[in-house]
Amino acid sequence: MVFPQSSVSPRPPGVTWNPAGASAGEIYALIRAKRDVTRAEVGQLSGLSRTAVSARVAALIERGLVVEREQAPSTGGRPATFLSFNADAGVVLSAAIGRSRTRLAVCNLACEILAGTDIDQELGLGPDDLMPDVAKGLDALLADSGHRNAQIFGIGVSLPGTVDPDLGGTVDSPIMRGWDGVPLRPYFVELTDAPVIIDNDANVIALSERRGDNLAFDDLLVIKASTGLGAGIIAGGALQRGVAQAAGEVGHNKTSAAAGVPCRCGDTGCLEAVAAGWALVGALREQGRAVSHLRDVVELANGGDAEARRLIRDSGRQVGEVLAAAVNLLNPAVLVVAGDMVAAYDIFVAGLRESLYRNATALATRMLQVVPATHGDRSGVIGSATLVLDGVLSPAAIDASLDAKAGKRFRRAASTG
Repeated sequence: MVFPQSSVSPRPPGVTWNPAGASAGEIYALIRAKRDVTRAEVGQLSGLSRTAVSARVAALIERGLVVEREQAPSTGGRPATFLSFNADAGVVLSAAIGRSRTRLAVCNLACEILAGTDIDQELGLGPDDLMPDVAKGLDALLADSGHRNAQIFGIGVSLPGTVDPDLGGTVDSPIMRGWDGVPLRPYFVELTDAPVIIDNDANVIALSERRGDNLAFDDLLVIKASTGLGAGIIAGGALQRGVAQAAGEVGHNKTSAAAGVPCRCGDTGCLEAVAAGWALVGALREQGRAVSHLRDVVELANGGDAEARRLIRDSGRQVGEVLAAAVNLLNPAVLVVAGDMVAAYDIFVAGLRESLYRNATALATRMLQVVPATHGDRSGVIGSATLVLDGVLSPAAIDASLDAKAGKRFRRAASTG
């Protein structure tokens, strides 16, 4: 279909109009992307007749997904009304699980955090020890935020390590020992029957960046520098997971700086062995320093501790050297630094820039921006919410939901006829 000329911005990313006419789900995607749009603008963008637009919009309004708001400016005659994305039509629950801390949130359909809390857990907790607290924590947030009766559209969960989307849990996570092969969806069955979607922590941070200041960039690379090291890749506007869901495992790339140094994965020579948070903690402990987490190292560095600052800068250098190959390969517009290391961003990035720009090609770095994560320490929960909403609010999912509701209404009418 030829896209009509209009002063309105084009169709939302990922939406291709059906030649037979845009579906209600596609119209919803347009309204969701623009937030406010008139029926006339919907017709211009989709090529649908006024009657077809009204029918699709009516179904979305009945479902509560779209609302009519204040009148748009008049161009003569009766003023038009705005069709607006209803961010308050329901909520999505989010859990970003880490080695020592888990962040929980209740978000609206615009991924805005309505309520949140943290669980500081002991190291080495297994799923049977932690997951019941995660489910209870989310339930408590619903109650405390006044959203106990809201429709739950889904639960998003992020974990360090490679995730099996069919199993609904991790298959390879050196950080979360005891979690491999354990499905996590059953822990939420008493909370909701809504979908539970699980992904890698760096992947969801990459998704969160597509909701922030970097929405305009279709090619970005996220490095999550925390206890471990991982990368999230957006290429051509799509998250790249790889055939085995293992894309972005940069922490276990080999580097000469770690030659012969054992890694927690059981191999030697991995980047993590010299540059990850656990390696920095180990280096300071060998010197008799009382640290237990990368956050402690960062706090020392920000307080002026010379050794902590050296370790963090060296970590940035080593990470930058490995990432140079990824920058050459992918040519991203933005390199986003996320994770606990962001609290020492200037120190870490000083080292990262030094080796990255020395090792990557001038062409690949000419337009590259290096920036901290848009959402800071909330990136994990916002990204986990985005993971859910990109699925359950997709055009296909909305169309299926409307069809199911229409079918249910038809069956109810037939049974009473």
